[in-house]
Amino acid sequence: MALNQRLGAAALLTRRREPLLAALTVALILLVGLRAPTFLSLQSLDNLATDSALTIMLALAQMLVIVTRGIDLSVASNLALSGMMSALLAMHYPQLPVGAVIAVAIVIGLGLGLVNGWLIGYLQLPPIVVTLGSMSVYRGLVFVLSGGAWVSSRNMPADFIAFPLARLGGFTHLVWLAALSVAALWFVARHTRFGRDLYAIGNDPVAAAYVGIASPRRLFWTYGMSGAMAGLCGYLWVARYAVAYTEIAYGFELTVIAACVIGGVSIAGGVGNISGAVLGGLFLSVINNALPMVRISPFWQSALTGLVILSAVMINARGEKKRHKQILPLHRHASAIPSASTARSTP
Repeated sequence: MALNQRLGAAALLTRRREPLLAALTVALILLVGLRAPTFLSLQSLDNLATDSALTIMLALAQMLVIVTRGIDLSVASNLALSGMMSALLAMHYPQLPVGAVIAVAIVIGLGLGLVNGWLIGYLQLPPIVVTLGSMSVYRGLVFVLSGGAWVSSRNMPADFIAFPLARLGGFTHLVWLAALSVAALWFVARHTRFGRDLYAIGNDPVAAAYVGIASPRRLFWTYGMSGAMAGLCGYLWVARYAVAYTEIAYGFELTVIAACVIGGVSIAGGVGNISGAVLGGLFLSVINNALPMVRISPFWQSALTGLVILSAVMINARGEKKRHKQILPLHRHASAIPSASTARSTP
């Protein structure tokens, strides 16, 4: 009962947060459009949707990890390693179809993610320590496998490069893949026992274990999903920019985590929504695309992004306090009701 009360209060606060974030995103787009009208053109908005796809896809998987009170700092390194391996595969075997290369990238990312999941779920090691270590290992393997060399567009098959930006129904494949990822993970989070178990683990790991939730197995596959998404994004990143090098997506894991925090996902676990992660990723993409349009220095871009993240953390902390205030009276009321065993023992 207490767990359901926590989930209900968290969902209420999250629903209040998301319309505000959506309104702020639209307002930011309109304000930048007043200063630079080309920002509101169809081509600019199409570029914005395409640019935000990778951030949104990774934020979705990261959200499920954070909901369990975990964190995956290795996503960008996983992306880099999967992307480099897919680029090397395409370079040495140009006859391979794009679908096969994508499948290999996903499998590589899945394997790397399951390593994290096994260490965290079954060995019960701290997520931040495990993923910090694997981040360094995976990034180092990128250098080892490539020998520090770049794989440029001239070394990649034409269809390998063309796939992410090819269009279907007026939208790029990147946008369609992001939309499919949103739909798939929304279904997992809202309509499967697996998704509900992740929220239960994040809200109270002890209670989750007590009611029979297999937390190690859930964590194992959650980090595996995060890794698989990073693997897919690794191919998409390399193919879209037509280059693979050792510093691919360096530091991008912080952008992904920031998108989740801005979207209302609580680092403390148990609180978060797919729509919030999508809006957080879109909001950051709007900032990154808008500030150069109004000729703001890259140094100010980083500072403003940091201010947005700090503001989101403060709002999240305030929301946590409100959630506890909503739950506390219910706990007191519940504790005031005598249990059956207590009633029987009372003379």
